[in-house]
Amino acid sequence: MTLGRFDNIHPGLTCNHARHILSLSIDELESKSDFYMAAAHLINCPCAETEDALQSLLVCAVDDQAIKIAKRKAVEVLARLGSKSSVPLIGQCLWSDDIYLVENSVWALEKLSCNRHDLIQQMIDLLKDASQNQRVLIKALATLAIDQSFDSIRSLQTSDRPGVRGAAIAAVAKCTQDRASLLQIKGYLTLPNQMDRQCAVQDLVDGGAIELLPSIATAPVSPAFRIRACREILATAKVLLSADVGLDLIDVVFRDDPAQINVIHQYDEAPAPEFLVRQLYSTDFSRCYLAMQNLPEYSAEVLIPILQQSWEEEAHNDYGAHYFFMHVFGSRDDWSSSALEWIVDLLNEAAINRRPQFQKSRAAAIQALHSLRPDLFFELGSQLLRGSIPASWECRYVTIMCMESLSIEGGDQIRDLLVNCQQDADAFVQARAASALSSIG
Repeated sequence: MTLGRFDNIHPGLTCNHARHILSLSIDELESKSDFYMAAAHLINCPCAETEDALQSLLVCAVDDQAIKIAKRKAVEVLARLGSKSSVPLIGQCLWSDDIYLVENSVWALEKLSCNRHDLIQQMIDLLKDASQNQRVLIKALATLAIDQSFDSIRSLQTSDRPGVRGAAIAAVAKCTQDRASLLQIKGYLTLPNQMDRQCAVQDLVDGGAIELLPSIATAPVSPAFRIRACREILATAKVLLSADVGLDLIDVVFRDDPAQINVIHQYDEAPAPEFLVRQLYSTDFSRCYLAMQNLPEYSAEVLIPILQQSWEEEAHNDYGAHYFFMHVFGSRDDWSSSALEWIVDLLNEAAINRRPQFQKSRAAAIQALHSLRPDLFFELGSQLLRGSIPASWECRYVTIMCMESLSIEGGDQIRDLLVNCQQDADAFVQARAASALSSIG
């Protein structure tokens, strides 16, 4: 079991206390959200007592919204803990009138490799109900029982909902090895609704669409989605170490050049710089990248006061805008000396910021620092690669990418760092280090 970045957000909460909270009645809680908090925290406490506490929650008959929400989290945690003994109780949740509990239970049963005929049949029956999350059902059934569910899944290839349609197409394509239909999903990468675009990326991952990786790499969705998709498809296809094209595509996503993103919006007339900066907060990434494409029309002198005010008021704590600000900072070299000093301080801070919600900003900040202050980048990058500053695989990968193009005295130091990175725990970092070494000779 691998813990995620957001799994231990209550480090002061002990395992015993979390289990104790689940034993209380609603009236005894300090806050109704405590049930959810306790259930979520127990992912950090794998043991029989934890499974018992979560299972007891699932059989609780109290009809209260706080209980419903906590049950949704409990089935997820039990599945992540690999609790096979929980399959019968999780399975009973398939008959719940809470569609979100049903959704989480379907996901959990897939993760626990459920093979009970009655539960699989109930999932097939649920697939006919448009009020249920048919995407999750399709994915689970395609994994657990494709033979029994194939006809039901195939019938949804003509669903009027792109997300359902794409999931069904991907499942059928994977089962039949007929990959031609995956081209239809490629078209969904530019649908107006961002959620549909994100679903399309996942469907191409599920379909193993390695031939469509270039389209995924430039799709107008979060870079986190695109990076994960590239990793999963390349890892499944087992081509990373033998095909540089895989690394090239990951480089493209990390560089995240807005000019290469296939945006689906356009401006009727040139917007004001204040409008463009505000667009960096949009939840639709196509709008963010369109703004990024247009910001170079304005000088650094015009932009810096707008960026500074926006940063101080909001961007410093908005993880979406935070990421794009890092890219704006590194995208040009005409900043004034005072602006550059302010920017470099922010980049240094962002590059070592370990708060989970700002992790994608770290890689962007590292690249921006490399562009603006190669000397400071080398000092920081050396610490990141040596491990003296904790760094995710993304940070190490991007640091290697930048080191490859760094022109400084002491090339032997760079070479030594890259040689050491060939022993990195992450296969993608290893491969990128080997590629960089080959490039610099």
